[in-house]
Amino acid sequence: MGAGNWEAFGGPATGVLMVARARRAARASGWVGAAVLAACVALAVTAPSSAASQARASAGPIGVQATAAAIAVASTGQVLWSRDLNTELPMASITKVMTALVVIRAGDLGRRITVPSAVVGYVQEHDASSAGLRPGDTLTASQLLAGMLLPSGADAAYTLAAAYGPGLGAFIAKMNATARLLGMTRTHFSNFDGLPWPTGYSTYSTPANLIKLGRVAMISALFRSIVDRRSYRIAAGSGHHAYFWQNLNPLLGGYRGAIGIKTGYTPTAGHCLLFEATRRGRTFIGVDLDSPGLGTMVNGADAIRMLNWAFSLPGY
Repeated sequence: MGAGNWEAFGGPATGVLMVARARRAARASGWVGAAVLAACVALAVTAPSSAASQARASAGPIGVQATAAAIAVASTGQVLWSRDLNTELPMASITKVMTALVVIRAGDLGRRITVPSAVVGYVQEHDASSAGLRPGDTLTASQLLAGMLLPSGADAAYTLAAAYGPGLGAFIAKMNATARLLGMTRTHFSNFDGLPWPTGYSTYSTPANLIKLGRVAMISALFRSIVDRRSYRIAAGSGHHAYFWQNLNPLLGGYRGAIGIKTGYTPTAGHCLLFEATRRGRTFIGVDLDSPGLGTMVNGADAIRMLNWAFSLPGY
């Protein structure tokens, strides 16, 4: 996702999109920022009794407002609860997880890449979230991955896609080829960063497909080490300026055991979050698409509800 910016695309059926819009509109009138914060705090500290755990296990998590969502056992992919598991919806900057995966699989992550001048106009044209990259600076691919995944920098995504395609079109083709390879049959990428172009719905996925993508990405030690960081600093050096990026994931530092992975937001996609948390040897991965919220900063309320429910279950 990105503060004050967009990141989505999609291509689901018209009926599904109308339902998503209607749900989002119906929720918006009663959504107050202070209430969201209070709900997040309350959910994060609630420890249900064993009796409550059994009751909730049969009913699923209470109060999840996302249009589509799911939570699964990270090690096996077993889905414990879902809503519209196979519904295609835009996922905003969660797209950048696939961008990162394509780059990581290509390797040569120490290669030095020069930031192209085109990134400035691109960010301005799309009002995109940015890592603040300076054209002409030279950074390693690993550093650019951090600039893409923590502050959700569309400029970093552009730079990586141009270098690893090579060229933007070739890189997007690699994203779709990787999706097919992973069996993500209900996913399509029209760009590399989640911005709403060519339309807000021309890139899309499903909760089931995104959990699969997240599980594969989290296999990479490099990917895990980036998305688990609350901030990333690069000192000024030969060929580049200094940079400091903060992770936009609302769960990191606010929910015990959270270890990633990626936020997303556009007006079309709503608030989106692909997340993972681990406690006492148990790890769950989940996603919520089109959750309610004010502004562009993704809130973690739905993710917290799902995680609290999952950690309350016996036997997982």
